Amino acid sequence: MSSLRLISSAARRVSSFSLQRRGYAEVNDKLKLSLVLPHQSIFTSTDVVQVNIAAEGGDMGILANHVPSIEALRPGVLEVIETAGGSKKWFTSSGFATVHPNNSLTINVVEAAPLESFSAEAIRTNLQEALKVASGSGSEADKVEARIEADVYESLQHALGK
Repeated sequence: MSSLRLISSAARRVSSFSLQRRGYAEVNDKLKLSLVLPHQSIFTSTDVVQVNIAAEGGDMGILANHVPSIEALRPGVLEVIETAGGSKKWFTSSGFATVHPNNSLTINVVEAAPLESFSAEAIRTNLQEALKVASGSGSEADKVEARIEADVYESLQHALGK
């Protein structure tokens, strides 16, 4: 059988299945969100309109009816926008966001803290110390660890806008 006939035959078979079409998110559509640390759940809600995440591939917003996917997270801000218009923000370490087909979103992170719990001065001080160690004459392991710390403090500094 020629490859063109094979493809045509497969296409006819596929078209006989009823494919469910994805639509756009409606204003009244909501996400079911679970924000989870390894040892506890820190936030759950069924009244979420949008979740903004710091994904490895770039910042993104997740609405209801989002295509099911798994996104790796980098250190950054997680913003939850609820139906009432309020928003909650956490600074999260690395982790994963899993979008399920039933309008539910699970975010698993190693660490997370409310954004307002950070001090701009403490971040600035810790960033300077980490940069000093990263550029110093210590072991290669200490330098790499300090560079990771500095990246997180820079992300925090950016998140606070200072």
